[in-house]
Amino acid sequence: MEEETTVGAPAAAPRRGGMKKLVIMVLPILLLVGGGAWWFLGGSGAKVEAEEETNIEERGVVALETFLVNLTDPGGNRFLKVTLQLVFESDATAKHVQENAALIGHARSAILELLSEQNAQALVTAEGKAKLKEGVKASVGNVLKKFKVIDVLFSEFVVQF
Repeated sequence: MEEETTVGAPAAAPRRGGMKKLVIMVLPILLLVGGGAWWFLGGSGAKVEAEEETNIEERGVVALETFLVNLTDPGGNRFLKVTLQLVFESDATAKHVQENAALIGHARSAILELLSEQNAQALVTAEGKAKLKEGVKASVGNVLKKFKVIDVLFSEFVVQF
């Protein structure tokens, strides 16, 4: 038997716009499901930040003496003068740290080592200050393992150029 073929007859052409309609219908559903899962699993951490702000009165603060360090800039003639406070989870924790000379000494030493590794160009930017805050939190956290530093507050920050 011979098959009949018609010359010039177009093959079944895919419908244009079918895929586009499918994407338009499915995409909003995927976005809603993804957004719901993100919200259900905790979101961006905004809830944690809100909790920290509401408990700010319960936090304890340890004010440290002013640090004056040479920076690592070429020539060695630049310095940083900074006064800061360490914020702890509770006032009782802050009082314990403040009253313990060994804890304060170790915290100051860790901060001093970190500060003396900095350079002036990085410190004058907002990003540099934020990075320094995180560095201080981590350095003090490594030394005072049982006491979590919640925040670092600068009350004086001078970079000599």
